[in-house]
Amino acid sequence: MEAVRLSLPWPPSVNHYWRSILVGRRCRVVISRDGRAYRRAVCAVFATARPAGWTGPLEGRLYAKVMLHPPTRRSIDIDNRMKALLDAMEHAGVYRDDSQIDHLEVVRADVTKTGAATVEITEVAA
Repeated sequence: MEAVRLSLPWPPSVNHYWRSILVGRRCRVVISRDGRAYRRAVCAVFATARPAGWTGPLEGRLYAKVMLHPPTRRSIDIDNRMKALLDAMEHAGVYRDDSQIDHLEVVRADVTKTGAATVEITEVAA
């Protein structure tokens, strides 16, 4: 299979991805409004950018290369962006589960006005 290449919006930080809410006497952790909006945005991009002949989620072991283009020169932890990004691609149907990723390469790239994440995912031999 050919690599899946996507140009995605700037992902929210893991610090803004989860929210704790009080339900009765218990605290429940849910995906935040920003996290849900990001998932919808990734689903929309993937719906229009699927490779020709796409038959469903990738099934094998995966290699993923992510180029993070921050929206500013402000200091960021690039690892804080990966949870939202990988979960959103799973939710969009790029692959069954992010546990399929055996090799993850993350690179801080040039600053862009709105921020972006460029992703390339390739199936690798088991």
